Amino acid sequence: MRRSGTLIGWQFEAPLGEGRRMSTMQWASSVGLVVAFGGMALLVSPASRLLGDPDRLLTQVFGQLALWTLFAAILALVIFWEKQPLSSLWLRPLGWRSLALGVLFAVIHIYGVYPVRTWLLGLSGLPGFAAGAEKILALPIWFRILAVIGAGVVEETVFHGYALTRLGALLGSYWAAMGIVVPAFALVHYPLWGAGPVLSFLVSGGVSAALFLWSRDLTAMIVCHTLVDAMGLVVTPLYVEWWRS
Repeated sequence: MRRSGTLIGWQFEAPLGEGRRMSTMQWASSVGLVVAFGGMALLVSPASRLLGDPDRLLTQVFGQLALWTLFAAILALVIFWEKQPLSSLWLRPLGWRSLALGVLFAVIHIYGVYPVRTWLLGLSGLPGFAAGAEKILALPIWFRILAVIGAGVVEETVFHGYALTRLGALLGSYWAAMGIVVPAFALVHYPLWGAGPVLSFLVSGGVSAALFLWSRDLTAMIVCHTLVDAMGLVVTPLYVEWWRS
């Protein structure tokens, strides 16, 4: 029996139970996954304190720069080691289709997924979003706007565009890859948001991953993620303290 993984622009095959050497593509993807998961984990680990006091704005700026550095490293790995186009991340040109899908997905999250998340969080009895939201909202609005863009672009590229497509190819199943990527996405939010929101992010992360696999449009997911975070951390706090409800 042979297992194969297929992705836009490339294909590899590896027999199960045989000691064949991994192909260059497999090696590159495996290292890339370590960089993707390890880099995101490092940015939220105690090691991030090397950047300075986490309560200082300058430290937060350094954190954003580190996030974009990880983004650049992933793109460089795709282009120079994997030798694949950025379309292999399912990245599309920013057009009406991607914009429309991104807005539609954001509406699904805000009006469909968010109430379910809130209900589950209430059932769990775990603390909600208040502690994390108050830390973020203490930062100036210009920084929050930049952070929202960074989260939308970098998190979607790292977890969906790269990790989900590469793991799906290596495992032979994108749905199996979801079982790794979605918990990883939720857990990197634990240091800031806590256990309750992690449960919530499992739900929203699962929906986002499914929408990504259905649409195969990373650009749409970036638009969606950015809009949802902008509503929660920039727009809505101007007139209501949603995190206290």
